[in-house]
Amino acid sequence: MTAFELERFPFATDHIRAWGSASPKHRNWPVVYVLNNENEVYVGESLNAEGRIRQHLDSHEKKNLRWVRVVLDETFNKSACLDLESFLIRMFSGDGHLQVLNHNAGITDADYYNREMYKKTFDAVFEKLRTHEHLFQRSLPEIINSDLFKLSPFKALNHDQAIAIEDILEGLFSDIESGTPSTVVVQGNPGTGKTVVGIYLLKLLEDIRRHNPEEPLESDSIFSDFFTPGYAELLAPLRVGIVVPQQSLRESISKVFDLTPGLHKSSVFTPFGVGEADKPFDLLIVDEAHRLNQRANQPSGPLNKKFADINKKLFGVDDPNLTQLDWIRKQSTHTILMLDTGQSVRPADLSTTTTNALLSEASESGRLYPLRSQMRIAAEQDYVGYIRAVLSDDPPTVREHFSDYDLQFFTNFAEMRREIHQREEDHGLARIVAGYAWPWHSKTDKSSFDIELDGERMCWNSTQRDWINSPGSSGEVGSIHTVQGYDLNYAGVIIGKDIRYDPEKQCIVFDRDEYYDKKGRENNPKRGISYSDEDLLTYVRNIYVVLLTRGIYGTYIYVVDEPLRRHLSKYF
Repeated sequence: MTAFELERFPFATDHIRAWGSASPKHRNWPVVYVLNNENEVYVGESLNAEGRIRQHLDSHEKKNLRWVRVVLDETFNKSACLDLESFLIRMFSGDGHLQVLNHNAGITDADYYNREMYKKTFDAVFEKLRTHEHLFQRSLPEIINSDLFKLSPFKALNHDQAIAIEDILEGLFSDIESGTPSTVVVQGNPGTGKTVVGIYLLKLLEDIRRHNPEEPLESDSIFSDFFTPGYAELLAPLRVGIVVPQQSLRESISKVFDLTPGLHKSSVFTPFGVGEADKPFDLLIVDEAHRLNQRANQPSGPLNKKFADINKKLFGVDDPNLTQLDWIRKQSTHTILMLDTGQSVRPADLSTTTTNALLSEASESGRLYPLRSQMRIAAEQDYVGYIRAVLSDDPPTVREHFSDYDLQFFTNFAEMRREIHQREEDHGLARIVAGYAWPWHSKTDKSSFDIELDGERMCWNSTQRDWINSPGSSGEVGSIHTVQGYDLNYAGVIIGKDIRYDPEKQCIVFDRDEYYDKKGRENNPKRGISYSDEDLLTYVRNIYVVLLTRGIYGTYIYVVDEPLRRHLSKYF
């Protein structure tokens, strides 16, 4: 590892000039610098550090910053500096202590010569900024395991994501100029980064809207052509928001927006919030759009009334065929939907007919953007596809080996629990999750347990709001409603008796008597729909696919039904 220097001085003309004259390298060498005050931080890189830092003195946005810290290293080159700049921006965003003033368009993740060597230097730079300069409050592992980091708009995009966002921006600006309404669909399996695309896009639009043309962009980016006065003018009057149907994920995204300049938690909406809004939107981005509801019995009487009232308000009639998707399209000129039809987990979710029609419509209009690169799971093979196949009626003929992924099958739950506890000690973010195959007694009786297996007693999640990061979550079991949309380092998955293996039929079957999600098996009398066991099997299969694809580094599996355990053991 190379020895770097960290130099600190006040963010003021005389001090910058004095520092610049102290060495030729301060005016002609690639460096990374950090500007900050007690509340804000900005990270930059430059070949002429003195000149670039002096430019920032003229910036209205940065005039209140007080200190400069410059990272110098004899081995630095342009690529290494761009990488360190992006790394520090992501870490500051994930730490949440200081508001990051950077745009997200300059975040890079390009490979270059000796990158692994430089990464060791970057970790040392971070640690010095944390322990000596007190610019970070949390350690590197704590930041990387946090929602603020995982849901941050300061992400390095992969090729699929970058191309999708570039094309979406081009189409959006063209539609705004022509006054043409539009619907865009971003489609992808679990872990392909649909939520990242939505959050990144919203931050990018705000950066374009607020960009001062007198101020140079931080670095080259495929999005730099969009930072023009003309595009900023188009965006200036627009009302923009993001819709998140799931309560837990909505709370987490709101926290991120609250700490990100240009974004506001007031722009994070429930579907009901959109339906009730008196003022229409120009653009709505919908995360997990497959979780939008059709007309079905809601969790409470007031919500049932609210559903009817919104239908009447927007369409003049309470038509039971209207869905929350209809509200969103009625209330917004432009809609961008993040969609995975394989993640619908309740009958109240948008029907397959509706989501398939969306895909067809977007494909025909050239506005369908598939994401194929797996961002979550550290396995070279198609792990998600393998899991779907294993749980299907047409399972693989041979077992797939994931040598670079910790995939383990347990016949004793106590042993799996011990292993997950050890992964929590070693890495953090290791949780046990399960299908909804046990009643939730502990919801009303705090002294009772919900799940008892192999001498182990556990309770369901004590909260539905940001359960993964809540105190005590490592000793609880999370349901689908607490983890959909989230990443874990390790997931211990209990497959309950809501699905079994029928040796005579040689297939997986649904057991209605062992499925305790009331809303997950409820018929829809308002629309005259009854759900068969085969219908509900589709949703429960989707639930287990979601649970089995949460772990970044590993998934541990325990199956309760003995015949199903024998059947699945062939594949793990």
